[in-house]
Amino acid sequence: MSDSTAHEITLPMMRESLYSAVVCDALDSLGYRNQSPCVPLRPMTTNGLLVGRCKTTLWADMFHEDPRPYELELKAVDECRTDDVLVAAADGSMRSGIWGELLSTAATNRGCVGAIVDGAVRDVVRMTDMRFAVFARGTCVYDSRDRQRVIDIDVPVEIRGVRFCPGDLVFADVDGVVVVPREVELEVIRRAWGKVHAENKVRDAIRNGMKATEAWDTYGVL
Repeated sequence: MSDSTAHEITLPMMRESLYSAVVCDALDSLGYRNQSPCVPLRPMTTNGLLVGRCKTTLWADMFHEDPRPYELELKAVDECRTDDVLVAAADGSMRSGIWGELLSTAATNRGCVGAIVDGAVRDVVRMTDMRFAVFARGTCVYDSRDRQRVIDIDVPVEIRGVRFCPGDLVFADVDGVVVVPREVELEVIRRAWGKVHAENKVRDAIRNGMKATEAWDTYGVL
């Protein structure tokens, strides 16, 4: 597949055919071997694949009364664009549910397709009913006011040593979360797309009786 063809692979096509593991394999093949946080960011509201571009927020715990509660998180939501994924880098804090139904509703109105939260969320049933894809550490019933707040937006953030930059492509499903840096995006998608279609051939061959060793020797795909 040429770069021009890779340009033609749209986000809807990625959502239909790709998945986190095959994207991770493509990144590995290019030497990008630390693109998935080794933490349990579980799918809270979906069993499907979330694909979009990072809209980053950096969070901090707080232990005093906040004179301007929710200021930057609301700004981030209002600035979301079509196919954005809100990334909340909260250092795994479970002090409060920093994402919930109302933020999901507002973000959906702006075209945001999901949220990845390195921390806790709440209103899971309602977000599930909305079909808004959320991945998080877990749940917490507490509101974020005077417990946690956004301290910066649209900056590079890290989740357990993995960097997420604004506009990076991100994939999330039941296997994990994978972020694709802009500088290698086209080649990663090209390789992932090629591997998916090669895997289909291998799967058919094994189902038809080919041994695993022979399939590897023949196709070089596992």
